[in-house]
Amino acid sequence: MRKTWLSLAAVAILLIATASVPLPWLVIREGPQWRFAFPGWQGTTFTIRWMHSVEKEDWEEWFRVTDADTIEITGTRFKTFGAGVPSDAGTETHLEDGWVVMTGIDRDVDPLAVQAAAEEHYRLIFAGHTIALSQGDPPPILNFSIIRVPLWQALPALLRPWLS
Repeated sequence: MRKTWLSLAAVAILLIATASVPLPWLVIREGPQWRFAFPGWQGTTFTIRWMHSVEKEDWEEWFRVTDADTIEITGTRFKTFGAGVPSDAGTETHLEDGWVVMTGIDRDVDPLAVQAAAEEHYRLIFAGHTIALSQGDPPPILNFSIIRVPLWQALPALLRPWLS
């Protein structure tokens, strides 16, 4: 009987500690509301993909969480150059399978703001999963940032992409 109580107490203490220790989360907010949350440890990567409004081709930007809990853009790829597109960025620009790829950008963009217009089909690619970001009119302005809070505070936004 005593072993059972000790085991239950140990489990309870572990659960309380897990739920109260601040962890890093990649949080996507629409205004003050947390829309989504994902684990945001140092080195975590994600992609934002959308269709360019003029070229009608997909465009991707790649991001990484830094050791300072910030978001940096690491690279981009797109099909064609257009107005406002730099001829090079970062440390390398090359062609790969029909895409212009620019890597080594490594520039902080924190917080990252994205206006996710429905016509451009904005998507987040995180850990191999694609999550739609665009919805209705007016297009939402989404703010991406790294926030350290306990699991219980991030849980609703953490579960949202998998329940919708």
